[in-house]
Amino acid sequence: MHNNTTQSRQIFQLTDAAAARVKSLLSKRGKLSAGIKVGVKTGGCSGLQYEFEYADQIPEGCEVVEDKGVTIIIEPAAILYLVGTTLDFVDETVRSGFVFQNPNAKASCGCGESFSA
Repeated sequence: MHNNTTQSRQIFQLTDAAAARVKSLLSKRGKLSAGIKVGVKTGGCSGLQYEFEYADQIPEGCEVVEDKGVTIIIEPAAILYLVGTTLDFVDETVRSGFVFQNPNAKASCGCGESFSA
């Protein structure tokens, strides 16, 4: 059984900009989504790479966090790496995209898609 309770200590949260962008992407997806799934895998420039994708359902064992009207599904293996992380969305002249603000990262690459812990 998965744990689908909102945590008093926020494991993962979204800025207003990220929440608005995720809601927009989910509404344009064309099918019902359970939320967004966030994980971590080995790879990238710094050793660990963020995974971010649509979730059709909530997989067994995942942690579920609700923030600003968005359901965030965190893979069990990623929880320790993501505790306290905030997902932001930037839309600037030279760059547009999601940015992970992760207090657990000891180092991160310039692209913001990988880190070391």
